[in-house]
Amino acid sequence: MIAVVGHPDLTAPTLKMVEEELCWRLAEFARAGKAGLVRAGQGLPVAFGRAARAAGLALVTVLPTKNGVPDVLESSDRRAAGELLLLSEQVRLMEYDPADRGACVGADEDLMRSCARVLAVWDGSPSDGRDATAHLVAFARSSGVDVEVLWPDGASRRG
Repeated sequence: MIAVVGHPDLTAPTLKMVEEELCWRLAEFARAGKAGLVRAGQGLPVAFGRAARAAGLALVTVLPTKNGVPDVLESSDRRAAGELLLLSEQVRLMEYDPADRGACVGADEDLMRSCARVLAVWDGSPSDGRDATAHLVAFARSSGVDVEVLWPDGASRRG
């Protein structure tokens, strides 16, 4: 299994560049019969899902649950989750609160434990109150998960 983590504030042109780069990187995993794993949300998860589909990689999308029942995502993530569900071959339910940053980081940590590789779309900046990318990269590495950092030339984040 391969997962993706990255900055939540990538610009639209950066997301397009990342999607194109992910497509050719994911093709080797598709040929090996692997699957991609993504937690539902807008931005990078959708770019990963589209790239997985284009590369022929099976996609597993993770949705939040509360007491075993699918939980409501924030309005900005609902359309993205719908697209990911259409791109997915499998849906995995996971108990976490999508409105709680700490719960989302914990869910990402749990997901990475089941992966052989993590693709990190990361500019090398430290984590802050909104963005846990550096933390997730460090967590994956300390857990023995192979991490590949992607930051295409010309990539940027929203101000």
